[in-house]
Amino acid sequence: MLAKIYSAAVYGVDAYEVEIEVNAAGGSPVIVVVGLPDAAVKESKDRVTTAISNSGYFWPRGRTTVNLAPADIKKEGPSFDLPIALGMIACSEEADTSAFAEYSFVGELALDGAVRAVTGVLPVAIEARKRGKKALFVPQANAQEAAMVRGIAVYGVRNLRETFAFLRGECALQATRGDLEKFFATHQSYDVDFADVKGQGHVKRAIEVAVAGGHNILMIGPPGSGKSMLSKRIPTIIPPMSIEEAIETTKIHSIAGLLTAEQSFVPTRPFRSPHHTISDVGLLGGGAIPNPGEVSLAHNGVLFLDELPEFKRSTLEVMRQPLEDGRVTVSRAAGSVTFPSEVMLVAAMNPCPCGYFGDLKRECRCGPVQVQRYRQRISGPLLDRIDLHIEVPAVEYREMSSERAEENSAAIRARVAATRKRQQARFAHDPKTNCNARMTTRHLKQYCRLDAESQELIRIAMSELNLSARAYDRILKVGRTIADLASSDAITGEHISEAIQYRTFDRTLWV
Repeated sequence: MLAKIYSAAVYGVDAYEVEIEVNAAGGSPVIVVVGLPDAAVKESKDRVTTAISNSGYFWPRGRTTVNLAPADIKKEGPSFDLPIALGMIACSEEADTSAFAEYSFVGELALDGAVRAVTGVLPVAIEARKRGKKALFVPQANAQEAAMVRGIAVYGVRNLRETFAFLRGECALQATRGDLEKFFATHQSYDVDFADVKGQGHVKRAIEVAVAGGHNILMIGPPGSGKSMLSKRIPTIIPPMSIEEAIETTKIHSIAGLLTAEQSFVPTRPFRSPHHTISDVGLLGGGAIPNPGEVSLAHNGVLFLDELPEFKRSTLEVMRQPLEDGRVTVSRAAGSVTFPSEVMLVAAMNPCPCGYFGDLKRECRCGPVQVQRYRQRISGPLLDRIDLHIEVPAVEYREMSSERAEENSAAIRARVAATRKRQQARFAHDPKTNCNARMTTRHLKQYCRLDAESQELIRIAMSELNLSARAYDRILKVGRTIADLASSDAITGEHISEAIQYRTFDRTLWV
């Protein structure tokens, strides 16, 4: 007796179909799983047989071969438990499984037959729809997540017995309904707002420029100056994600197992803030089973690195290529996996180990050598990928106690959105470039032409302020963004002057 059941597995951020063949024959009672299964899949035979028995069914008593096709891709995780069990029950009862070809199944089995949640259900649902499947059967805890995919019926099942009874027409199941557009439209609010931040007007302006052009930003200031508070509010002024961006971001969170029954979709810009003790794999992604790291979990959002010099230098260095290319490639002997990483990097640091270097009210306890070593933990190549450096001073009491209403995130976001539209129109012919921060040398020559006054300002900055040559392109890109915010086609001396102010830390910190 041969039974065929269809499932799916995740590779990178996408899923691929897996055909599960269960063949029952005579011979000694043994279960063999083939098709490059990992340890979790090999162990499934013990979970599956116990779950079948406790659900009141029988499995084939002879030699049972379970083949997972395609056989040249390693199968990982416990999500094949449910389809394997269904195939074994079908073989035992000699049931006709031809109708099963219209369905796809994923789920881990408990020993009592309950179906437990698995990761990566959203890309599995997208793959099932792509394959023309009529319905997808998933654990009940994953049903709302899968139901966000239009064009396929999603059934959340509680246990093995309920699933097989439905397939035989012995009971009815209600398909889970999901309205992606409605959910997306009603979950666009944030718990924080820029109106909560008192003072720091010049810092807010720098952040607005950074967001408007998609630039990375570094904030430098003493403890308690509000660097983290400002950073957490940056997603609130980035234009809302499109549904396509939200689906792409949710797929990554689904694979990482971060979605819950209550939070089954990611409708707002993600904000990720890893601790400085994070490993290379935790930040970039990888592992024996390649999983996305923090830089990919922040895709289409903000990656905030607080206490930047405290991160291991090797950990920071692995970020250079993802920040440049917008994707992470994890290579292993069996192949390579690519995760997207289009992020805005926001970093924060103290000016010295104690945090009070240059403070007029508090004495710095650090010696010159300590300060120099602390700052040199950040390499030049990484600093190259940060367009704006801004000082965040301590907030004065009169500003904290002021009753003056601060500008809210909605007002800032409106200006940013208008500026982004100008850039999208400018780069409409180049899909790889969607903001000023992504401009190439060709774009700089075409869109960042300077008049005599602006050229003289940059010449003075390069020579008198001792700016590095690598700051030149960054000044042009930021100048272009400032001009866009002012709805100006030409980059004037005023725009260049402001852009230069955001690079002055080149000479004070790293030269």
